[in-house]
Amino acid sequence: MRENSPGDVPNPENDGLPEPVRAAGVGDEDSERGWTLSESGDDTGWTLSDSEPFDLKPQDAWAPSGETRMDEPPLTAETATVVAIPPVSASASVGAHFLEGDIGAPASASRGDGPPRPLTHRSGGLGAMYARNPKAWLIAASVAVFAVFGSGAVVLGVAVASPAEGSPAAVAALSEGSTPTPTVTTPPPRPVPAAELPASALRTCSVAGLLGDSRFGTLQAQVLNAATGELLFERDPATASQTASSMKVLTAAAALNVLGPDFRASTKVVAGAEPGTIVLVGQGDLTLSRLPTGQEPVYTGAAHLDDLATKAKAAYEAANPGTPITKIVLDSNYFSGKTWGDTWPPTERGTGWLSHITALQVDADRANPQVFLSPRGEDPIGRAGAAFASYFGNVPTEQGTAPAGAAELASVSSQPLSVLIPQALIPSDNSLAEMIGRHVAIKLGLGNSIDAIAAAIPQGLQAYGIDTSALRTADASGMSRNNAVPPSYFTQLFLKINAGEGHLAIIRDGLPVAGQSGTLNYSNRFFGANAVARGHIRAKSGSISSAYTLTGIIDAADGSTLIFAIYATGKVGSGARTAIDTLATGFYKCGANLSNT
Repeated sequence: MRENSPGDVPNPENDGLPEPVRAAGVGDEDSERGWTLSESGDDTGWTLSDSEPFDLKPQDAWAPSGETRMDEPPLTAETATVVAIPPVSASASVGAHFLEGDIGAPASASRGDGPPRPLTHRSGGLGAMYARNPKAWLIAASVAVFAVFGSGAVVLGVAVASPAEGSPAAVAALSEGSTPTPTVTTPPPRPVPAAELPASALRTCSVAGLLGDSRFGTLQAQVLNAATGELLFERDPATASQTASSMKVLTAAAALNVLGPDFRASTKVVAGAEPGTIVLVGQGDLTLSRLPTGQEPVYTGAAHLDDLATKAKAAYEAANPGTPITKIVLDSNYFSGKTWGDTWPPTERGTGWLSHITALQVDADRANPQVFLSPRGEDPIGRAGAAFASYFGNVPTEQGTAPAGAAELASVSSQPLSVLIPQALIPSDNSLAEMIGRHVAIKLGLGNSIDAIAAAIPQGLQAYGIDTSALRTADASGMSRNNAVPPSYFTQLFLKINAGEGHLAIIRDGLPVAGQSGTLNYSNRFFGANAVARGHIRAKSGSISSAYTLTGIIDAADGSTLIFAIYATGKVGSGARTAIDTLATGFYKCGANLSNT
């Protein structure tokens, strides 16, 4: 499939794509009414509601005649729930009570009919006091006990009268003139609680009302706070699923690590094995243009074939005066194996989304070098050879291999990788992504075929310190349905991309921006009520028949920065794009107050 249907047109201003295909269209009832994410009134949440008609002029033109803007009915969802959890207040009541009963009672209480018989005492002293006023003695004793146990006071010995006959001695007599020595005890250290982390603020802005949209198919998502790494929202983020063109972000990150931002692909001409023969050697620069120097192709700043031919002719004539060039050999062996992925739909060549991947070709084999979605052919090597031969009197060409150690006559190089990555990401250029992926595999020594990419991309990503064990890589562009990456891998990588770790700022600055550039500037993206998020979301979109994705960075309405990934997979259609955009807009409005409910 493709990022957008051929009828989808970029917005007229700053579209980021050269000469888009445009088609007149008609609207449907969806163009009359829309769905609006609005504040719920208490500043704590957002409400999905049926909105007033909105003006889609310049977007109305995207759908061809007879085609509706969305292939499914408008979104029907309950109002987004605002989860307001009241603070939990807990109070602990501390009570104190006295145990009733005889506390060391010295009285010998008779269980007979008469009153208790007090102990006999010497005249004076505590015994007499007790005898005279037992209630007062008990009160004083209670106070003393409370003081001993409540305040930790040291009890000094007191001489009391001898107990009655038959009663055990309870007090040890101190020798006259002796000084008691208190026993010093060190209490065990009191446990000190570990430092408490500050409680997370209660987040109250819910997008729950948007999650039931049937256009999602199977929804997976994750949102992180870019400043803190805090998880704000997730739905099954650890399951590896189809990525569609979001895979290009992984290819770009691996390439920046393995190749470096200054890497350039080249094309050269060397002397042939026979007199009058030269060899055009493709070394994996699909951006090389057959347009005359001074005319810009889709790939702005690309090398030009006429420049290479002029240099090669001058060098050949200087080395072989009087011997004309009579044959050109075309060497495309820098890449090997199949030129088309097993699961790539052949229709993508006709619609202009992908070319056969060969090491020698011009303008990524477009019929029109200046139109992004121009149809691709069936023989990219032959097209490049014919264009080059036109500078040498259209001499015959044949495919072959350059002689070992052949003298180089001339060469030209592509733009650096730092320029190629935005050229691949913004319009979602599949051929360019596949070219970059092959170079990663070659640099790592894993091979030069599409099959080598399966190991090359995960290996190239290991330097970022994110577990790659769940990744399944089938190609570099995301065209294959056999690619599988967890949404959580994208959010972890985008934390580093947003921070500009290593050379990853090149990806951050080379992403499409909602309503402003590339695939996020088509009229079927962020229209209607979702237009509020235009200019605030930079992300990579993905669209194949079984998966629609969007992952990147949100500059939220509250000033926070969010990292997000949204997948809609399974039984999905193009309407999944609008469902994804609506959810992303909800994230934008909630910002750091986004709830996981």
